[in-house]
Amino acid sequence: MRFYAFAGCLLASATSFDVSSAFVVQTPKTWAPAFRRHMTADSENTAEDSDPVGDFKNGMNPNRIPSENGKKIDVAMKFGGSSLANADRIDYVANLIKGQIEAGYRPRAVVCSAMGKTTNSLLAAGDFALEGRVCVDAIRTLHSNTCDVFGYPNSTRNEIEALLDECESLLNGIKLIQELSPKSLDQLVSYGEQCSVRIMAARLNQIGVPAQAFDSWDVGILTNSNFGDAKLLPTHESAIKNAFSRIDPDVVAVVTGFIGHDPNGKITTLGRGGSDLTATAIGAACGLDEIQVWKDVDGILSSDPRMVPNAVPVKTVSYEEASELAYFGAQVLHPIAMQPAMKGNVPVRVKNSYNPSAEGTVISHMDKPDRLVTAITCKRGVKLMDIQSTQMMGAYGFLATVFGDFEKHRLSVDVLASSEVSVSLTLDKKQDMNQINAVCKELAPYADVTLKEERAILTLIADVERSSDVLATVFRVFSSQDIRVEMMSQGASKVNISFVLKDKCLEDAVLNLHKCFFEDQCVVEPFKKSEDNASPPLIRAP
Repeated sequence: MRFYAFAGCLLASATSFDVSSAFVVQTPKTWAPAFRRHMTADSENTAEDSDPVGDFKNGMNPNRIPSENGKKIDVAMKFGGSSLANADRIDYVANLIKGQIEAGYRPRAVVCSAMGKTTNSLLAAGDFALEGRVCVDAIRTLHSNTCDVFGYPNSTRNEIEALLDECESLLNGIKLIQELSPKSLDQLVSYGEQCSVRIMAARLNQIGVPAQAFDSWDVGILTNSNFGDAKLLPTHESAIKNAFSRIDPDVVAVVTGFIGHDPNGKITTLGRGGSDLTATAIGAACGLDEIQVWKDVDGILSSDPRMVPNAVPVKTVSYEEASELAYFGAQVLHPIAMQPAMKGNVPVRVKNSYNPSAEGTVISHMDKPDRLVTAITCKRGVKLMDIQSTQMMGAYGFLATVFGDFEKHRLSVDVLASSEVSVSLTLDKKQDMNQINAVCKELAPYADVTLKEERAILTLIADVERSSDVLATVFRVFSSQDIRVEMMSQGASKVNISFVLKDKCLEDAVLNLHKCFFEDQCVVEPFKKSEDNASPPLIRAP
C-alpha cells in the first residue's frame, strides 16, 4: 500500500485502510514487542490506577506535558545511521515512532541518515571506481535484504533498485573519466539517504502509520553550491514552511538528511552530521514544539565515554553550550545545527534510540547554570603554530598581515591567543598540510614560525563568570600530574575555556578533571574560597 500526501488529505491505493486507526491510542498490549521492552512502569501503581500511556509520555519528555485538551505535540525526529543499521533496527525505529504517536506526539518530519555505514561504503566505492573497479554489491545486498525481510511490494523495490542502478552508472562514469569532483561525490553519497527514507516510509505504512518519503529538496532544503560543505540559503525557511503547509500534518514526512539542492538543482551535502541541521531547520521553520535527535547514547554526556568510563548524562544545556561541545569534538550534534533551533527558540532533545526510556538532554535557552562545569570535551591531532614578529610592526599591521595570509590559503583556526607581536593558534587535522606549509613560507619574511604537531585541545564547557574558581582547580590538577599547558584561550566564548596540551597528556588530563568536577574523587583538594581568601594547600587524594 502506498500513500500520497496533499494539503489536508491522504489518499491510499487501497480503500480498505482506516486512516484514523493509525492515530488511536492503543492499549499497551498492541504496542510492538520490540518497543515495549524499553518501556518503564511505575511499580507502585495498581493495574486499575496506572496510566501506561501517560507514564510513557512523561518518561519520554519530562519537561513537556501534553495539553489536557488533547492537542498533539508537533515534533521533528532525526535518526542516525547506527539507529537504522539493518532490518531489525528499521523495524525497531518504526515501532518507536508509532509509540511516540500513541503517546501524544505528532512527528511532522522524520529525518533519516543512510543505513548503517552506507555513506562510508559509497565513499569507498568512489575510490575503487577511480582505480578502475565498480562494485556496489554490498550496498545492494543490505537494501535488498531489508526489502525481503519486510516483503515490500514491487513499487518500493523498483524505486530502490532504480536509485542503485543510477548510483552504479555514476560509478561507471567516474571509472571512465578517472575523475571524482566534489559535485559528483555529493551525488554519489546521496543515494544512501534516498534509499533509507523509502525503506523507512514503507515500513511505517506497513505497521499502520501513514508516511511518505521525501527528498529534502522537495521540502525546502535549499543550499548554495559549495559542494561537500553546503550552507542553507536564506530562503530555506519560507521554502520549508510552504512545503509542509501542503503536507497533511497526520502524515509522517520521512525526509532525507544531510543533502539538499543548490539553485541549479544539483545535489549538495551539508557536511558530516548535516542530518542534525536538516532536522533543526525543519523544526524551526515549521515552529514545532520540539526537535528530537535520536542517537546511540543517553543524551549529551559529561565527557567522551570511550575515554571516561564514568561519564554521566547532562540533563540540560544551553544552545551556546551545545554548539561549543559540537565544535570542540563532542560527536553528538553538528556544529551549526543549533543555529536554526536557537533562532526559532525550539528546544532540542537528544535521545537514545537503544534506550528510549532515558530522559536524554534538553537543549534550550537557559538562565545562569547552577553548576561550575557542564562537560569536558577534546579535539585530538591538532597542530600548534607560534608566530613571533621579527619587525617593528604595530599590532594592527601584524595581525592583519597574519590573518590575510590565512585567508588567502583558506585555513581556519580553532583556538587563538595573541599579543601585539605574537600569535599562537591551532589548526585541526582536516587542514591541508600543503596550505599550512605555504602559509609558513609567506610568514617567514616578517615572523618566526614554529609548528608543533601531536597536540590536543581540552575544552571545559563551564560558567566563565566563575572562571577563577574553575581555573584554580584545573591548574592544581595539572600541576599535581605534571601536565604542561602550552596555550590557553578564554573570553571569546562565554561558555568555554580551552587548553592546548601534548596529545600524550590528554587522557590523563581529562580523566583527572572529570573526577574532580563530576565524581567527587579529585586528586587534589578542590579549590574553595576561605574566609581570609587564602587558598588551601595542595593535597593529594589518598
